[in-house]
Amino acid sequence: MLTTLLSLPTVMAFDVDPAGNLLVGYDESGVRQIHLVAVDGSWRALTALDETARAARFVPGSRLVVVEHDSGGDERGQLSLLDLDDSSGVLSPLTHDLAYFHHLVDAKPGRVFFTTNRRNEVDFDLVMLDLISGDETTLYDGGGYLSSAHVSPDEHWAVVALAGGPGNSVQLLLVDVADKAVTALTGYDDPTYQEGASWLPDSSGFVVASDEGRDRLALRRYDVGTASWTDLLVDDKHDLAGWVCPDGEHLLVGTTDDGVVTMALHKLADASYIAQLDLPIGGCAARLIVAPDPLWSADGSYALLNHASPIDPLSVFRYTLETGEVDAIQTPAGLELPPGLRHPESHRVTSFDGEQIPVFVYRPVEGTSDGSAVVWVHGGPEMMAMRTWNPVVTALTAEGHTVIVPNVRGSAAYGKRWYSLDDKELRLDSVKDLAAIHDWLPSIDLDPRRTALWGGSYGGYMVLAGLAFQPERWAAGVDVVGIASLVTFLENTSSYRRVAREREYGVLAVDREFLEEASPLNRVDDIRAPLFVIHGANDPRVPLSEAEQIVEALSKRDVPCQLLVYPDEGHGLAKRANRLDAYPKAFAFLKEHLSS
Repeated sequence: MLTTLLSLPTVMAFDVDPAGNLLVGYDESGVRQIHLVAVDGSWRALTALDETARAARFVPGSRLVVVEHDSGGDERGQLSLLDLDDSSGVLSPLTHDLAYFHHLVDAKPGRVFFTTNRRNEVDFDLVMLDLISGDETTLYDGGGYLSSAHVSPDEHWAVVALAGGPGNSVQLLLVDVADKAVTALTGYDDPTYQEGASWLPDSSGFVVASDEGRDRLALRRYDVGTASWTDLLVDDKHDLAGWVCPDGEHLLVGTTDDGVVTMALHKLADASYIAQLDLPIGGCAARLIVAPDPLWSADGSYALLNHASPIDPLSVFRYTLETGEVDAIQTPAGLELPPGLRHPESHRVTSFDGEQIPVFVYRPVEGTSDGSAVVWVHGGPEMMAMRTWNPVVTALTAEGHTVIVPNVRGSAAYGKRWYSLDDKELRLDSVKDLAAIHDWLPSIDLDPRRTALWGGSYGGYMVLAGLAFQPERWAAGVDVVGIASLVTFLENTSSYRRVAREREYGVLAVDREFLEEASPLNRVDDIRAPLFVIHGANDPRVPLSEAEQIVEALSKRDVPCQLLVYPDEGHGLAKRANRLDAYPKAFAFLKEHLSS
């Protein structure tokens, strides 16, 4: 089952041109490549890279495509040009410097916009490249980590999202492309998260999701001429996101509800509701992290939506505005799903202080449960577990395990108050949430003595922290690119990452004592559960040294421990061949240590 599930292809939409041709990422080969889907439905592979293609955009008014790709999963994006009239598929270097990051922002007629940290490795600049002259113009070099940038349709403005001072905060800046003047639209020290700026077609303003002054993400509108903000759509119980239609009359609104993102059409003028989009139930049509958000066609007649659910691999749907119809974009290989795929149950678990932890429970097929459980912790920490496609979770249930997927405190999508409850000195409260989940397991007929932790990135830290701070509770752990020591992680991560992550974990120069206290490596003598570790050699976020030092420390104490290192991977396993090597071994490890 695991091999079957890991081999199912996924597809995501990156761009659409005025004629209706699509650029998609498709991984049927085992490594995601860029494909062109023509108006007639035919497919053509545009790239055959050894590495994952990270993004692609059409250059309007030409036959050129800009492709972002990295090397060995190091995330240092390089930009190349591909000529659609050249059948050889050769990529011509556009911005190549393997020591630095170049992230594709947008492509306009004759110009490409990207962000890069090549000035000093730490700060990201917004750059405009003229494709004819080759000249570059730096539009913003004011410092900080730029999480996104959005260029207005008339190219007069760019909205820049900058990592703010408090944890998970985002500051919005407005850049005048002509004179490079920068206006702060929100405060750097404001405890506000904001995402997905979407410009009005006349460039007079934009709509953005923001939790300014409230607990949930609401849709707010900024007017450039009056420099004023207004609330467009507010829901005190749910996070909202919005995408303006190029017709200037409609707005797609995504509503997040306990891990599900549904999509509806609204009027732009007053945000009044028009109709719900008929997408597969129980999944996410936005906020997928791995895939771009909905894309409107140039004329606004249809939108492309990347969608996934626990029973549906990532795929693309076309929503036609006039008819309201939603149709799947068919892939060349088709998709044959194995039987028995199930949506999770939703629960709330009471933690040590009375807080309610949102939890998804993925049950094995009826009659196959053996009472064992795997608690799967997401990364971030200010990310979220959504009800989306996860073939490893599904395969674990096929093995008879019940999989518990929590959104412990610090997770997004449940309000500002919830995602702030683990900041800095509150870090270990999220680990206590794991203990509460463990204590709750018998209430759903699971054996707490046969329960393992599995997590990636920050989730890997949570695995190690659970084993270190609660050694009597957990039978085993699987740590994927996890943090063993918050101190050595901050000391050795990429320079740009250190600045961004210190605001969440604590500043080394100020909070070192607590960072040491909260580091599993410093409690390694308490760990007694066997550990399975997976890491990519080129990880720019969590260095390989984090895996090596925890494995070395446990090996000295004769705690069963295994480390798999993949030389062509970064922060996780992007290539199917490596996943097919690593995960069966991890499954065998769990079978050995969770057997009755």
